[in-house]
Amino acid sequence: MKNSLLELYSDYLISSFAQTTATGLSELLDHEVSHDQISRFLAGAAYTSRDLWSLVKPTLRSIEADDGVLIFDDTIEEKPYTDENEIISWHFDHGQNRTVKGVNILNCLYHVNGVNVPVAFEIVHKDLLFCDTQTRQVKRHSSVTKNEQLRHMLRVCQQNQLRYRIVLTDNWFSSKENMVFIKIELNKDFVMALKSNRTVALSLEDKRQGHFVRVDALPLEDNTARLVFIKGLSFPVMLTKQVFKNQDGSCGVLYLASSDLQQTYDQITTLYQKRWNVEVFHKSIKSNTGLAHSPTRTIRTQSNHFFASIYAFFKLEQLKLKHQINHFAFRNKLYLKALQASFAELQRLSA
Repeated sequence: MKNSLLELYSDYLISSFAQTTATGLSELLDHEVSHDQISRFLAGAAYTSRDLWSLVKPTLRSIEADDGVLIFDDTIEEKPYTDENEIISWHFDHGQNRTVKGVNILNCLYHVNGVNVPVAFEIVHKDLLFCDTQTRQVKRHSSVTKNEQLRHMLRVCQQNQLRYRIVLTDNWFSSKENMVFIKIELNKDFVMALKSNRTVALSLEDKRQGHFVRVDALPLEDNTARLVFIKGLSFPVMLTKQVFKNQDGSCGVLYLASSDLQQTYDQITTLYQKRWNVEVFHKSIKSNTGLAHSPTRTIRTQSNHFFASIYAFFKLEQLKLKHQINHFAFRNKLYLKALQASFAELQRLSA
């Protein structure tokens, strides 16, 4: 699937260092493409994960490997001044520990040999309206949970015969249903972070007798892995406890659960470090491909802009492979070229 306007618009998102508009792109192209053509493109057919897959598939097939990993995480892009609708709504931001207004996007990133390819995404739609009995205010709720969306995206990856071995998530997606789905239904493995209040049994006998304890109450030594039974799971997992220092000097603890019982502590923690690539992905689409710079007002045009931003990330990743330069350095190179052209034009006009 190739669309010339999608190619132009995504290139515009990479090249632009200010607010992006249909008028701005038209002027950049000396009006060879009209403002109305770009607006109709954004308001036209909805671009979905299926379209993203068709665009990334040729590159993906050339790099995929059996030891690839799928990384799931969501991100919130604040849109405080945009009118509220199904996708621009209020979401709880766990990083800021408060509710913010914006778009919430769940992403699936394929990582292998240092390359990151977005293979699926879902924009959270809060399509149900309800009245809060305490505040008596109308609020929004999604008819499909993010965990249900995650499992749907995994089914699609399975249908597309994507080669991977491990699924990585943080503790917001380490539900019992997700673990069972990955291990039993898909016959894949996972490494997931656990909340400190998750309960486990230390032996099969303890599990049968219902003797479960919180993971933060376990006599688990640092930098070791131990076989445990998470409550609600029919299979055991390897549990690790990683102690680290935060930037403010305080100590943090990270509990990881791996369904691969052959993995050591070092293997589990090394694998989980790959999850950081999805944070890099989120930072890049916000800083380098204009995720927040949507000039649009309707649900369809906003959604298509977000799709184009994700696709633009993929194009930057291709350029990274070709020129061995990261996204931020590449954008800085573009900015310097633009400054040089602007400076040269100023000198010509001043002469």
